Amino acid sequence: MTRTFVTAAVLCVATPLFAQTGPAPAMTHMAPEVIAQGCAPSLAFSKPAVSLLVTGGQDASTRLVFRPGDLVTINAGSENGIEVGQEYFVRRVQAPRGTGISRNAPATIHTTGWVKVYAVEKRMSLVTVTHACDAIDVGDYLEPFTVPQPPSAEVNPPAPQRENYGHILIGVDRRTMFGKDDFFTIDRGSDHGLVLGERVIVFRDKRKIETMKLTAGALKDLPDEIVTPEFLYELGEAVVVDVKPEVSTLRAMSSRTSFLTGDYVALRK
Repeated sequence: MTRTFVTAAVLCVATPLFAQTGPAPAMTHMAPEVIAQGCAPSLAFSKPAVSLLVTGGQDASTRLVFRPGDLVTINAGSENGIEVGQEYFVRRVQAPRGTGISRNAPATIHTTGWVKVYAVEKRMSLVTVTHACDAIDVGDYLEPFTVPQPPSAEVNPPAPQRENYGHILIGVDRRTMFGKDDFFTIDRGSDHGLVLGERVIVFRDKRKIETMKLTAGALKDLPDEIVTPEFLYELGEAVVVDVKPEVSTLRAMSSRTSFLTGDYVALRK
């Protein structure tokens, strides 16, 4: 009896010294390409209207960053329709530096992970981090979770259309350089006929402008500046994995060299 009592007393004292966590994170049982697509970026031309936010954690000390297994508080509960077992994406707005979000300067929407509701009160809830694409921060917002569905790429796609080009924009953390299996955004969407699973070719135009100083009386019918475009260089292929009206997210399927912001994306329709 005495030994049991002492052990219990030690546990009661020791427990508050450790961060309070939820159940150990379980395997997602998702294929790697599904998880990768869940973490892929998207774009926004205005600040998203959000209501569900990460507000803190269940720790003895104040923390602003969370990982799988942590219990995280959100600012909604049963009065807002939150129920145990619901799952949510956690996202972060990455606005352009030094400027507001606009059509000319879109924000990157970065998915930092997804969470599952663990306990609910009237006006707040606890969620546990089930997957982290990045560190989840206080202030990140929540959207309902759906399992990503990687599209099946077209087996025999039509030839890319000349002069029907989109442009690579940015990626997660506002990256401007991409390789095989990386995700990036482009300035074309469903309004331009783009569909899930569509395969595109990525080109680079190494156009150079050469200034020719013509001597007086020589070739008077030519302009002082002659633009000499080079052939477009094929960099690789990509597949559309998410489509919005004006922008889309693509995954690089192959690349001879890095794709860069501004490179052409040739649509096949």
